[in-house]
Amino acid sequence: MTGVESGNEADGIELDFEISEPPQKVWRALSIPEFREKWLPAESLAEPTASRVVPGRELCYQLREDTPPFLESTVTFRISPGPSGGTRLRIIHRLNDARAASLSMAAANTNTLPLKMSA
Repeated sequence: MTGVESGNEADGIELDFEISEPPQKVWRALSIPEFREKWLPAESLAEPTASRVVPGRELCYQLREDTPPFLESTVTFRISPGPSGGTRLRIIHRLNDARAASLSMAAANTNTLPLKMSA
């Protein structure tokens, strides 16, 4: 399995993987809860079932962080036949929680010179 990161972090994270297994096997690993549980536990999911399903091609799951502020995101798995006979798996993870916009991402150290007040 090989992976390549792409996309813009402001929009989320996108990963592409070439997997030697056939698409049907990858689909089973993603869509059957007993198989998915080994690498994506139910505790991480906001909903126990996929929010969007295109059979054999795409699955979307809603995730929820287990620590405050409990932000929610969507992870999409897109499956297609690979160029070398295996599977191309694209994983797209986007933060879709409106509360994330209000979180400050400023550095703790502003790196500015201190100013002295004159009397």
